[in-house]
Amino acid sequence: MGTWCIRGWGAVWRTSCEALFGFFLVGLLPFLCGCVVQTNLSHLSWNDTHWKTQEYVVHFRDPRLSEMDFAPKQVFFDDKREYKDFMSGNWAWRQADIIVQDPKAHGSTFVPVILGSDKTTVSVATGQNEYYPLYMSNGLVHNGVRRAHRNAVTLIGFLAIPKNSTEFRTFRRNLFHGSLRQTLQSLKPGMETPEVAFFGDGHYRRVVYGLGPYIADYPEQVLLACVVQGRCARCTAPRTDLDGPGGRRSQLHTEHLFEALDHGTMWDTYGVVPDVLPFTWDFPRADIYELLSPDLLHQVIKGTFKDHLVTWVGGYLEAEHGKPEAKKIMADIDRRIAAVPPFPGLRRFPEGRGFKQWTGDDSKALMKVYLPAIEGHVPPQMLRALSAFLDFCYLVRRNVINETTLLEIDAALARCYHERAIFVESGVCPDGFCLPRQHSLTHYRYLIQEFAAPNGLCSSITESKHIKAVKQPWRRSSRFQALVRCYPRNPVALSQYLNLPQLIPLIQRFLYGQDNPDHDPDIPLASISLDDCPEPPTSIKVFPCAVAKFFAPSDQSGIGGMLRERIRAVRSWRGGPPRYDCVFVEGNADLPGFRGLLAARVLLFLSFKYRGCIYPCALVTWFSSIGDKPCPDRIMDIIHVDTILRAAHLVGIYGEHFLPRHFPFSESLDSFKAFYINKYADHHAHEIAF
Repeated sequence: MGTWCIRGWGAVWRTSCEALFGFFLVGLLPFLCGCVVQTNLSHLSWNDTHWKTQEYVVHFRDPRLSEMDFAPKQVFFDDKREYKDFMSGNWAWRQADIIVQDPKAHGSTFVPVILGSDKTTVSVATGQNEYYPLYMSNGLVHNGVRRAHRNAVTLIGFLAIPKNSTEFRTFRRNLFHGSLRQTLQSLKPGMETPEVAFFGDGHYRRVVYGLGPYIADYPEQVLLACVVQGRCARCTAPRTDLDGPGGRRSQLHTEHLFEALDHGTMWDTYGVVPDVLPFTWDFPRADIYELLSPDLLHQVIKGTFKDHLVTWVGGYLEAEHGKPEAKKIMADIDRRIAAVPPFPGLRRFPEGRGFKQWTGDDSKALMKVYLPAIEGHVPPQMLRALSAFLDFCYLVRRNVINETTLLEIDAALARCYHERAIFVESGVCPDGFCLPRQHSLTHYRYLIQEFAAPNGLCSSITESKHIKAVKQPWRRSSRFQALVRCYPRNPVALSQYLNLPQLIPLIQRFLYGQDNPDHDPDIPLASISLDDCPEPPTSIKVFPCAVAKFFAPSDQSGIGGMLRERIRAVRSWRGGPPRYDCVFVEGNADLPGFRGLLAARVLLFLSFKYRGCIYPCALVTWFSSIGDKPCPDRIMDIIHVDTILRAAHLVGIYGEHFLPRHFPFSESLDSFKAFYINKYADHHAHEIAF
């Protein structure tokens, strides 16, 4: 444990820290490290008061080293082994023992390469909208960093997605493993001969790479292990009794199968796909059967809880009461879920659990309120099965798991397996529990000891990475529910295409106003004869949006308090109805708040060149603010985009009338005659709209 000895002001520091952070310091002390530093403050003009000259010990953690482990470790607290970050597991320790047998590797840092791949679909669109990203992470990084979206997980490639037909199934498997083999080829030399690498703490180190755990859901795991669907990718348990006897799979065992058995027997008896070799076959110290990580998201949260237990409860209610009565009971369960009192961090379900697309966050939130909601509607044994599973789930999701926790995990899983028999007895699961994702729970104790806490290797990490790696780039591309940009450039053709015969006269009068800045504001431009106006431009460009940037210190703002806001005017927004946003337009700068602003709705962003100058403009319709009397005809106009302050939020005045059911929000700005300016839209709107 490192200490920092400092003289002088230490007592003040210690007193304040103990008052504010005492509990934190006590809990953190066993894990602190550092160096000894003697600081001399005798040059300061202090008197000889005892507390000012006394030495004090400060425990600290070097902030540059606190988020990585540079060697495998075994952590003990109160004589109990703890499993937390990846390098505290047995696998990393065992790999270091193997590497050290080579004298060339002495003094090197073992760097495990954690991989993950997961198909994803981007938006509803035509053409290719499936992607197969491959991710990589440094195993030295602490679990919390890997989960915290701090760039500890890197996109390194996209795998091919051939059609999944029977004829090409073997080809697809070989293509998958061949792609991985080729992608990782550059790391292979460094797995046998140390290489020098620069680390984030400013030091160069000799490193030895190694293939670490692979983050994947069940379909991906059987593809990686070249195992038949329905079998366990980690053990040889028979397909008809997954929780029955079976040994651990290994590369050596599979090699012996290739030597002793024909392909049919390998497939039927051991569930091994005989025509493909896993990509790890070519890499040193790599065994794919040992590298498949636990997957909390798909095996525990979405798999066992959502897909199995929640579904079985619904099946039991139908079997026991019939469909009509079961619907009434499920409606009551929904009302119970909706009636749960609020609690910090607890998500509410106003409509119960009746939503179409369940995310991992939905399942995690529902876990917290589901058990009391079904009490009284299902037998006590079913409640006990759910309770035992929830105990297991919360135990394996802990950040730190010690030997006592492992015993509690074993006990919770045993209770769950004992009590779940009611689902067979009630006829909900007549064929038993040969469910690979649920069977995987039996391997969790061993996998925790191998790879430490499972929350550092969960597929929720790769799924969350999809947003930055795939979905945001897709949205920025023209293929994301593509905005139609087939507007004509010719002004006459554009006017006809938009069915706006007044477009060209509006542009001409706008140009008249630019040429005559001293024009009497009391004389509307609409009264100016077109004969006195400039000729219209010969080419017009149309744009789907404009960006407003303004100073608005708030939670939404970036560094320095600047806010960036996109204002849209498109005929189809995300494949649906049109979207024409409203804006604040500068009116009288001498008047405060909204009194000096105008409200308008943007129908088109366009630009054109006149006398060598480019004019970025917007075609708008004005909203009038004349008390309670709405403008009978919304006036259309062309304005310069520089006069637009930012977007405005208008809410229709509903009055005492009921809205019809399924009223489309996209029609609000066209359906109401009067609107409120919503000053609660954000911080900046609250300041300017009063």
